[in-house]
Amino acid sequence: MKKRNGFVVMARLIVLVKPLVGFMALAICMGLIGNLCASFITIFGGYAILAALDFDIPFSLKFIFAAVCIFALVRGVLRYAEQACNHFIAFKLLAIIRDKVFVALRKLCPAKLEGRDKGNLISIITSDIELLEVFYAHTISPVAIAFLYTVILCAFIGSFHWTLGALALCAYITVGIIIPLAVSKASGDIGMSFRSKSGDLSSFVLDGLRGLSETLQYGQGERRVEEMNVRTDELSYYEERMKRTAGRNQAVTNTVILLFDLAMLFASAALYRKGVVGFDGVLIPTIALFSSFAPSLALAALGSTLQNTFAAGNRVLDILDETPVVEKITGEKDISFAGASVEDVSFAYGGEKVLSDVSINIPYGKVVGITGRSGSGKSTLLKLLMRFWNVQKGNVRLSEVDVSKINTANLRDMESFVTQETHLFNDSIKNNLLIAKLDADDSELEAACKKASVHDFIMTLPQKYDTSVGELGDMLSGGERQRLGLARAFLHDAPLMLLDEPTSNLDSLNEAVILKALNEERENKTVVLVSHRKSTMCIADMFYSVESGRVS
Repeated sequence: MKKRNGFVVMARLIVLVKPLVGFMALAICMGLIGNLCASFITIFGGYAILAALDFDIPFSLKFIFAAVCIFALVRGVLRYAEQACNHFIAFKLLAIIRDKVFVALRKLCPAKLEGRDKGNLISIITSDIELLEVFYAHTISPVAIAFLYTVILCAFIGSFHWTLGALALCAYITVGIIIPLAVSKASGDIGMSFRSKSGDLSSFVLDGLRGLSETLQYGQGERRVEEMNVRTDELSYYEERMKRTAGRNQAVTNTVILLFDLAMLFASAALYRKGVVGFDGVLIPTIALFSSFAPSLALAALGSTLQNTFAAGNRVLDILDETPVVEKITGEKDISFAGASVEDVSFAYGGEKVLSDVSINIPYGKVVGITGRSGSGKSTLLKLLMRFWNVQKGNVRLSEVDVSKINTANLRDMESFVTQETHLFNDSIKNNLLIAKLDADDSELEAACKKASVHDFIMTLPQKYDTSVGELGDMLSGGERQRLGLARAFLHDAPLMLLDEPTSNLDSLNEAVILKALNEERENKTVVLVSHRKSTMCIADMFYSVESGRVS
């Protein structure tokens, strides 16, 4: 994880506000006017006291009373409007950020996400992005409001004497800038540690839920609970430190405010004794300072809360900044499928070499079988044909064109890929199939499912094609999930079918039905068939054996 300075994270997050800068300016204006109204309710109360004591002031009591009523009404309306505007901005931006994150994840997939901690990813997509609401709704406009408000109040208080204005400026800077920065520095990396531990706990819980049956079967429940308690205690430790920091921050801030209030009273009283200011120069500046810390207090609270927010922002930026292994190709001329080939290809995952100088010819309209032991590189070959990774040596070609020069959308249209593990979304069977072809009608769905020997099974279900498959397809057996994966491939109707152990979970009867369907499709399809089963290979026109990354 890349560690970024808090100011860098803030600057990057602020840039995202650009589409909504008009709403942000409106929120700042409403917040500034609303805070001024709140302060001047108290300040006009001070003028009312002066009027009651027969001091010469520029306002009548009737005017003061009317102004205070108007200020109170305006304050209430603008406070609500400002918060509504800020939250509109925040949640709109969260939607924009989520869209950017999902776009980034699509670019990173599958190479950068294979084997990655899914619980941590879920934590980033959900809770980390949600935490940015604090920044967009309660940070940007409060900072701008505090700055403008400080200028106006310092000018007003300074109109009685420049010393009092300077003292007010010191108070606002101390409460709104110095204390938050000091608290933020003292907090260190607590926020980042908290977010990381939270993500780890999410991963552990998700892993535990998926493996609940195995945990119960082998009597590991108590051990899992103990480990969860340890992780929860670690998370609680960091949360406790954050809360303690926030409490100290509030105590220090309130103490400093009280000291500055007293300092303003004593300073104005000293000026009054010297005859530099009148009684109004004591009362009004003191009351004004008393009632004017709300914008600065909003900043003071950020010292502790922003550590967690910036840590979340840093994790989100890690995804947005990550470079994909394979870049999407656009702008090339679309081609039609006319056969494929793998020429002297070598490939390694990190430092582990998987394929070495492999060459395979895949003629149009043929069924090409690939056999070999587990881990020999058979599945990797199919992924290279899909261009999930770029080869490190050699060439992978479709229709005599290197896959790195074929438009990604065009490449996907020409290929159907069925993996060993079929992923199903927590949705209906129909919607899971429509992923392969969004505009497919019912007759097309049924035809694809019949080829995959799953239509008859679907028709026995209470809601037929509208039946939910459950999370990760848990309502179905392994064989049923595998047949739905094959149905997707048939529905996609691509000229090149890449099948990785397509019948491994099927009985001989269903295997025979599927092999018959593949055999009938050979006139319009080219099939690359990876399997351990000799019975599956009976329809292959040619064979390649992959052993230790080499083809024989």
